[in-house]
Amino acid sequence: MTETWNPLLRDQIAWHWDNQLRPRISGLTDDEYFWEPVPGSWSVRPPGRAGSATTIDFAMPAPDPAPFTTIAWRLAHVIVGVLAVRSAAHFGRPPTDYQAFEYAATADEALAQLDAEYATWLAGVGSLGETGLTRPCGEAEGPYAERPLAALVLHINRELIHHLSEVCLLRDLHKHTHREAS
Repeated sequence: MTETWNPLLRDQIAWHWDNQLRPRISGLTDDEYFWEPVPGSWSVRPPGRAGSATTIDFAMPAPDPAPFTTIAWRLAHVIVGVLAVRSAAHFGRPPTDYQAFEYAATADEALAQLDAEYATWLAGVGSLGETGLTRPCGEAEGPYAERPLAALVLHINRELIHHLSEVCLLRDLHKHTHREAS
């Protein structure tokens, strides 16, 4: 039996998503979502805390050192910068960016956005088939412009594993620092 690259690339992230990442962030609470482990953390700011719209803290270029980021910020980064912008560039999703995106004001909304953007990305990768994986990424991908889309898929897999593992770690830290006295 000869395996093709497209299912292998999708299976790599799908296995990690289904068996490690998504189960660990299921049930995320608003308290965990907005928790600021250190003063000055960057986060998503819902209406009432930041005005009339939910916003995200950021600066270009980022300060050095960059501020610590909350679960809300890290999920927003994955939803928008890792998945939505790429799906818009390659798979016909409506264009978006960090300024235009409508950020989730609750943990449940963020997880729904994450699930939707992940599904869009995975379906888009599947639609490439084998031939599509070999075409250049194009100028939307900066340093990946001349590289094949397969290289971008591998990069996105790494980004998802990296950032969502950080979210899992922050949930663990929240749980262990907010224990009720027994």
